[in-house]
This record gives sequence, C-alpha cells and structure tokens, in this order.
Amino acid sequence: MINRWIEIEQPLLDLEDLIRRLEQLHRDRGIDKRDEIQALKEQHHRLFTEIFANLTAWEKTLLARHETRPYTLDYVAHIFTDFVELHGDRRYGDDAALIGGPAFFDDQPVMVIGHQKGRDVKERQHRNFGCARPEGYRKAHRLMRLAEKLGRPVFAFVDTPAAEARLEAEERGICNSIASNLALMATLRTPMIVAIIGEGGSGGAIGIGVGDHIVMMEHAIYSVIPPEGCAAILDTFGRDARRGPEAASALRLSAQDLIGFDGVIDEIVPEPLGGAHRDADQAAQTLKHFLARALRRVQNLSLEELLAQRYQRLRNVGLRADTFPTPTPGAPPVSDLVPVQGKKGVPPPTGP
Repeated sequence: MINRWIEIEQPLLDLEDLIRRLEQLHRDRGIDKRDEIQALKEQHHRLFTEIFANLTAWEKTLLARHETRPYTLDYVAHIFTDFVELHGDRRYGDDAALIGGPAFFDDQPVMVIGHQKGRDVKERQHRNFGCARPEGYRKAHRLMRLAEKLGRPVFAFVDTPAAEARLEAEERGICNSIASNLALMATLRTPMIVAIIGEGGSGGAIGIGVGDHIVMMEHAIYSVIPPEGCAAILDTFGRDARRGPEAASALRLSAQDLIGFDGVIDEIVPEPLGGAHRDADQAAQTLKHFLARALRRVQNLSLEELLAQRYQRLRNVGLRADTFPTPTPGAPPVSDLVPVQGKKGVPPPTGP
C-alpha cells in the first residue's frame, strides 16, 4: 500500500481516490456509476502511461528514492532461498547499512551482498539511510573472499545515496575500505553480478559495484554524485543545492543514458508501469529472470576468460567510439587507451 506519493504521482492519486468513492457509491447505495468508473479508469491508464513514458532525470531521481520502493532484503526474500545474514568485519563491528550472507539461487549456492535502507525513522537511523560505513565495506570484502574460497557466484545489490562521509568514517578508513574492495573485485576469482536497484551514488555504489555483468532497474539512477551535492559544489549551478533538478539532467544518471557507455551497465531491467513500488512481486520476478540469464552467461566462461573479460571491461569503461575527442598534437593515439595484446601485464583477448 502506497502511503506517500511523490509529486508526479499526485494526479494519479486524485483519480484513484475519485474512482474509489464512485465504486463505494455503487456498492453501498446501488447508484449505477459503472460508465463513469470505466471512463475514469481509461483516463487513469492514459495518464499513467503518459507520465511514466516522459520522466525527466529529476523525476527518475525521485522515483529511485521512493520510500516504498523495494530494497535489497525485499528482493532477497523474493529471489533467493535459505538466506543467512552474516555480521561484522572482524575488526570493528557490524554495519546494518550493508547486509550479506550465503543463499541459494534456484538451488545453486551463492553469496549475496547489498545496501539496505530503512522504512521508518527508527530503521533508517539504524541503517544510516543506506550509507555504508568502513566496517560495512570490510564486511562485504570478507564475504566476497569467502565466496571466492567456496566457489560461489556473488550477487551485489546497489542502493545507496553515497558512502558515509562523516569524520568517524574517515577516521576508520572509509577510503581505504572502498579502494580495497575495488582491487578485490577486479581480480575476484568467481563470477560477480551487480544489480542497481535504486540509487547508485558515488563511491558508496562502486564499493560493491564492480562486476562481470551489471543490470540496472528502469527507474534507478547511477552517478558519481547525488544531484543536490553536484549543484551545491559547482559554480555552474551557483553552488545551490536547490538546483538539483538541473544537475540531475547534466549528470546523465538514468539507465537510459548510461546504457550508451561501454561497461557502465549491460542491461536495463523493465519495471512495472509506475515503478517497482507498484508491484514488488512482478519487479522481483523480472529482475530474477535477468540475473539468471546473466549468471548463465558468465558461468559459460572459463575462469581465465572471465578474468580477461573483466579486465577489458574495466579498461574500457565509459568509452564510446563515436565520442573520442580529436587528438591534440603530441597526444597518444586513441588506441593506446585500450589494452593491446602483448603489452606488459595485459592478458591476451579471449572469446569472440
């Protein structure tokens, strides 16, 4: 049940409220309102389709943050079985903003990690609004190492505004913990599949976001910085966080923008009309189909092929052949931006 609505949904809420009242009149007083109800339902469907076919980058941002949008544990409950949450980084403590543990995916043992936001004020405070601390990333590091040792594929669910940035996080090594994860994921000797399910914000996202195959929900966002933060620090937007909607457009943070850049994401997962929060069951089933297909693809590769392709992916990430700038005099050729067989430390290409 949706309790609160973002602004773009308000016209739909008004129509749905009117439909409910007419249905109640028809049911309780026997007043025939069937024609009016049908006309309103058709209008509702047209408006619904029109609104969600033309969302701006800022509206996508609001939808990605919707308070009833499914979170990691919601997807875990629908997609996996026998999930057992593990706790602690074995150095400092546990971080409820980042959860993880072993589970089964269609009878195959796997490892699951992901950011977790909260539904109410108390849980949001407990989970730090999905902003993981150093111990959270160290926990993820420990679980990825365990998955590698046991030969289990890793599924990572990204949904965070950013990593925790307060002084205590810096004191406990947030930068080092994220960097260590990046180094590990680049060479992890087991398949890793990433799903961006809500917000993919800054280093907090990439701290568990390097994978062999990355899928992104249709109304999720993925960016180097939240729009408000971008607007607050750039002169372009007058260093005014209220200009977040303008920054959102400039950041090109939607799935539809990012699919055009090599290696950033591989597939867009369609959501139910109106967003994943409208039908969490359907959203989870669709996501499961994409994850299963991705897992089959990467498991068809040998370990050497898997690591070589991951290396190529990281070397080329974000590049587009049609947007290379014109080389300046004395600059290295564009071909030097990608690995060439025979260069020191570059594995030979494999596969098609």
